[in-house]
Amino acid sequence: MKFCRNISIYLLLSILLGCSFQSVAQEQKAPSQFWQHVRFGGGIGLSFGNGFFSGTLAPSAIYQFDERWAMGLGLNGTYNKQKDTYSSTIIGGSVITLYNVIPEIQLSAEFEELNVNRSYDSRLGLEDDNYWYPALFLGAGFRTNNITVGIRYDVLYDETDSIYANAWMPFFRVYF
Repeated sequence: MKFCRNISIYLLLSILLGCSFQSVAQEQKAPSQFWQHVRFGGGIGLSFGNGFFSGTLAPSAIYQFDERWAMGLGLNGTYNKQKDTYSSTIIGGSVITLYNVIPEIQLSAEFEELNVNRSYDSRLGLEDDNYWYPALFLGAGFRTNNITVGIRYDVLYDETDSIYANAWMPFFRVYF
């Protein structure tokens, strides 16, 4: 009788442990709702010409709150070199908000903060630069599926310190 009781207790404990491990395993296999709303994208840029090279890598991710609103973060790394003139390294990040007025029209606001480090050729007699440059872009674009093409304007544009040629810039945005 004692033998049967011990087996019953062991069997009951085994069933309870098995059920608890099974429920934990099922909880771990279920995908998180958070990651189902995250979309990844970014940009890659390459430019070269007569003694000039520029390369940019700018990954980003957004969280899609609903069909209209999304918000996310981005990183930016750029290297430029003009032969016998200067080289620069630009590293920073951004926060972006996207709003789809209708599925085809997307408005955006993006704050970007970049650290600019420029080194000039010593023969030019210029001092090297290292400074932070903020930009606040307001934009509008035409959207189809996961691609948006449009134009944006930097409301904080400063002709002296900006790394951009002017305040108006076209953009091509893709999120998967």
